Amino acid sequence: MDGSAPTTLTDALNKEFQESHSGVTVKYEVQKWTGIQEKLTTALTSNTPPDVIELGNTQTAKFAAEETLLDLSGDVSNLNGDQWLGGLKDSLTWDGKQYGMPFYAANRTVIYRTDLFQAAGITDTPKSRDEWVAAIEKLKAANAADPEFQALYLPGQSWYALLSFIWDEGGDVAKAQGSAWAGALNTPEAKAGLDFYKKLVDTSATKAPKDADEATPQQYEVFAKGKVGMMIGLPWELGSAVKAEASLKDKTAAFPIPSKTSGKTAPVFLGGSNLAVPAGSKNQDLAKEYLKLLSSKKYQDQLAEGGAVPGTSKDTAKLATSPLGKALAASAPNGKVTPTTPAWAAVEAGQNPLKDMLTAYLTGAKPLDQATADANAALSKTLGG
Repeated sequence: MDGSAPTTLTDALNKEFQESHSGVTVKYEVQKWTGIQEKLTTALTSNTPPDVIELGNTQTAKFAAEETLLDLSGDVSNLNGDQWLGGLKDSLTWDGKQYGMPFYAANRTVIYRTDLFQAAGITDTPKSRDEWVAAIEKLKAANAADPEFQALYLPGQSWYALLSFIWDEGGDVAKAQGSAWAGALNTPEAKAGLDFYKKLVDTSATKAPKDADEATPQQYEVFAKGKVGMMIGLPWELGSAVKAEASLKDKTAAFPIPSKTSGKTAPVFLGGSNLAVPAGSKNQDLAKEYLKLLSSKKYQDQLAEGGAVPGTSKDTAKLATSPLGKALAASAPNGKVTPTTPAWAAVEAGQNPLKDMLTAYLTGAKPLDQATADANAALSKTLGG
């Protein structure tokens, strides 16, 4: 997929595979994310599907349930299965079987301005939620003369960030009930996570819209203007901010999203990709060998050097060579994924109940209990469909 593994890695991988498999040619194509689900559906049901595909880890269950992916349960040990992070393995699991191999992942961290922290007298990065809130207060006080300043830029519908707070409280967005799933947003734990989200919004007095997510506008564009102390973002967002404003390169860093328990990191959503072998592949054995080569330390280290959490290696030494990489590496072992069910795709693609819940509660349109109850009913209906 566009923006996944660097070409230096894939060029070397394809060259090595061809050299070690006489007479074999790798036809390597890069696809755009827009419309990929429909394109994969067509390809996987054709008579000549690809032999290896990349797909988002929230999409895997859908195709596994449609029986268009090859069951690789018996090949996990050959693909460094003991090195897979728990959250990534979960994203590949459907009906007790493994339908692929983790490719790479990334998670959100708190990206911040080191110069603004220093000017506000913040000498260490927050190690708990309370310290995080205290840092917000210090940034606000130090920049009180600037009406445009935002200690934390936090849009109202950043539901991936909300997941961290809910999980940190011991809750979840949904729970499996046998073979079905139902919402879990009306639990005390989920409500506590939502309440902390509101605390961040209220304490920071963020000017971000309460009825939009981090892509409307792109939060890195706001961060790049220099009036923001922190944002909860992905590595590419920091890269885009630095591209827009080069001076940020030497005055930005990151720390893991803090837990309510001091010294611990909050669980984070491990977004990323999996690799799978289509059930209709004519070269399944070669496809497995291709995945085995990619799962080796040589190529996993290259993924880490490129700034990604490697899919089949818990060794993140190559990742933790920058402040952002260190934050990613510290957070990843505590990573999780959204419910592994084909119905989840409809949650993200449709009228996302989590987004509606956040906006309703943050704007005061609904009290906490009503916002969570309504969202839970909508989520259960979608997951049960």
